[in-house]
Amino acid sequence: MEDKIIELIEKVKKQSPLVHSIMNYVTINDCANVLLAVGASPIMADAPMEVEEITAMADALVLNTGTLKSWSKDSMICAGKVANQKGIPVILDPVGVGASRLRKQTVQDILNQVRITVIRGNRSEIAWVAGVETLSTGVDCFEKSSLEKEIELAKKAASKWNTTVAVTGTVDVITDGNQLIKIYNGTSMLSKVTGTGCMTTALIGAFLAEGTSMTAAVAGVSMMGIAGEIAQERAGSIGMGSFKVELMNVLSQMNGEKIREKLKIEKE
Repeated sequence: MEDKIIELIEKVKKQSPLVHSIMNYVTINDCANVLLAVGASPIMADAPMEVEEITAMADALVLNTGTLKSWSKDSMICAGKVANQKGIPVILDPVGVGASRLRKQTVQDILNQVRITVIRGNRSEIAWVAGVETLSTGVDCFEKSSLEKEIELAKKAASKWNTTVAVTGTVDVITDGNQLIKIYNGTSMLSKVTGTGCMTTALIGAFLAEGTSMTAAVAGVSMMGIAGEIAQERAGSIGMGSFKVELMNVLSQMNGEKIREKLKIEKE
């Protein structure tokens, strides 16, 4: 897996895939910069009048439900259908799906009408996708959960929607229902910066343009975790502002040497 991740990182830098993101307005700028940092080319277009045309020329599509507008669902479903027709991979980030009826209905309709290549979320978001009741409703996951429970939820969601699922948390879990990879990289400081989950989803989108769903998910999640560790070493003691800047610096300089030195994964 190490070699596959490194190969994928280099391929994205060389090919500069166009990643169309219908994105959370809170994190849209950071996600665009993350895509640029790893060599991808971002475009963020959510207007119903152009979403079909923009999606058709993209190499990957990212759908994020963080800040829904009156037209969001129609734009996402339209983009998703075009992507399916063109063979363009789609990643869904069901941000705060349990928080409101609008979010629940939007995610449900997307899942029912669009073939999703990868779903990335925290424990409570993936639990909702899997059809399991959860106490948490927002973008953060407040329920305590064992790693075994998270693996069970991920596998259930993957099987239910025939997709690859990435659950990010203290230990990240990636599964397509058969393969299972656990990632032990990361730092608690990542949870103190708004949008690192959305940025991780964007990274997966970039890698999906050039690789398989499992490899892309592992590459995106592990890269964010490793970048967080290095950023903490370099700037964590200064404060969160410096940590965020250093996080972007590290992502833009990620290479095979850092991956080989830092990657901590377990495959089952």
